[in-house]
Amino acid sequence: MDTDRFDYDLPPQFIAQHPLSQRDASRLLVLDRRARSWRDKSIRDLPQLLRAGDLLVFNNTKVVPARLRAVRAGTGGKVEIFLLPPEPHEQTATDDGKAVRRALTRCGGKLQLGEKLELAGGEGGVTATLLERLGEAGDRLGFSVTPEELAVYCEVQGEVPLPPYIQRPEGPSTPEDRARYQTVFAQAPGAVAAPTAGLHFTPQLLAALEERKVQRATVTLHVGLGTFRTVKAARVEDHYMDPETYVVSAAAAEAVTRAKAEGRRVVAVGSTATRTLEACWDPAAKRLRAGSGQTALYLKPPHDFQVCDAILTNFHLPKSSLLMLVAAFAAPGREDGLAFVLEAYEHAKQQGYRFFSYGDACLFE
Repeated sequence: MDTDRFDYDLPPQFIAQHPLSQRDASRLLVLDRRARSWRDKSIRDLPQLLRAGDLLVFNNTKVVPARLRAVRAGTGGKVEIFLLPPEPHEQTATDDGKAVRRALTRCGGKLQLGEKLELAGGEGGVTATLLERLGEAGDRLGFSVTPEELAVYCEVQGEVPLPPYIQRPEGPSTPEDRARYQTVFAQAPGAVAAPTAGLHFTPQLLAALEERKVQRATVTLHVGLGTFRTVKAARVEDHYMDPETYVVSAAAAEAVTRAKAEGRRVVAVGSTATRTLEACWDPAAKRLRAGSGQTALYLKPPHDFQVCDAILTNFHLPKSSLLMLVAAFAAPGREDGLAFVLEAYEHAKQQGYRFFSYGDACLFE
């Protein structure tokens, strides 16, 4: 399929720049895949929209403040460092205990191997040295502090890694972004972007869902380059998905397996939960595999979903792998789901829905 087919026009005023004052005040577009119809609802309607016995599967990854500011030691030129989640067997420390991390770097010129960068605000002078260029996988940096000290530095000086379409002045993240670009159930640090479908949930909404006997399970997928990298290939099939680390507990695997065996719906909260479930399903055994590892699963038309019966997700960027995922889910095993999704997106624009990370949501049933 041509990537250009997944393009659509979105004027800037539809891109949510700030979260709503209340997480669960977002609007919800409910899409019926079989009838090819939609209804305008609210996130607060979820307890009535879902069924008793449905299993909601959340991603409990926690966003780390991964964007750092630095200057080039020689010239004083500004450098942005965007730390990437370590892969399972990736070296994260040198023999003498200093931190080593992959990162995306951006500056006005070209960084040289061995060049030293001075990080902003580091007590005692935290520095990083460019050790290796890894192409699309980023740069490998060596730091003057231990991994534990680097984690503390990031918590104090790091910025929330908001997507580039959310405009903020350079400098420390606001308390609003630090609190709201994080789900209320985040537990496992490691993501460099939020699982944004989960941002709509509040303790009160979770309690209302539990009262309606909607069940809940959690998996972990540390959101990295694989989720948000732009699809630049001319053909959808030629796009490369970067691997991301997942963890599926025995309890989560058992809950999903039991729900499928009993004919109850598995409702994935977000594209990352969707990818984790589909990647870890064992079709021969008809069960979800527990364990940890990496997945580069690329869900695009025509994919036939094995686990997910419904997906709660936000509105996605043009030409993104996430838009391709929902187009595939809109018509499993076929390629005609994209037209339905784009028609629904046009309706959402006409109704003033808010798009992307801090925006409103869709429920595909």
